[in-house]
Amino acid sequence: MQGKDLFVAGDGKIQICKSAREWDLLRDNYRLYRFLTEIEDVLNNAEDESTHLPEMRMLVRRLIINSYWVQSQFIKPDPKTGNSVLLLYDELGFPLTVQTVTFAPGTTSNIHNHGTWGIVAILKGQEKNTFWRRSSNPEFPDKIEKTGEINLSPGDIISFTPETIHHVQAIGEEPTVTFNIYGETNPKQRWEFDVINHSAKKF
Repeated sequence: MQGKDLFVAGDGKIQICKSAREWDLLRDNYRLYRFLTEIEDVLNNAEDESTHLPEMRMLVRRLIINSYWVQSQFIKPDPKTGNSVLLLYDELGFPLTVQTVTFAPGTTSNIHNHGTWGIVAILKGQEKNTFWRRSSNPEFPDKIEKTGEINLSPGDIISFTPETIHHVQAIGEEPTVTFNIYGETNPKQRWEFDVINHSAKKF
């Protein structure tokens, strides 16, 4: 399941990063609780969480390689919305969101940022990510412009900063399943963008 490691900052540029080798990540009895503890340790020692995305991408890859349980935890997409979300861990006061997301083929998200760092690993299916950046002017302060796109397959892991703007589409003939982990969202910095009217609203 070895795939690409990618990073996209607020400028929307896609960077391909060095990936850890699968055989270096093999562990016995590597479970979700151990992964969460290691992620928390990384964040506790971080002044700027986004600078630690390479280390956290490695931990996500280790989890995906070693945990069949995580790979099997997803639900069918809702026939009305085309997607579904399964929360994998929920504890009062725990600042991270850990979940799997399923998209029916052809389902497209809105254009948005997350207001926090995020890491997404493709478990099944294929997903096209399209990236944008702000290109504001006095008339349209929330205008954005497309910067690029990339198709992701099982084994690919992508990470982004709070400012990264994207939308995703499930491509191919089978549902897309992803493992997602996000930091603590700042609701004042999370936006949904309208590329036609050059506007934005709180997500």
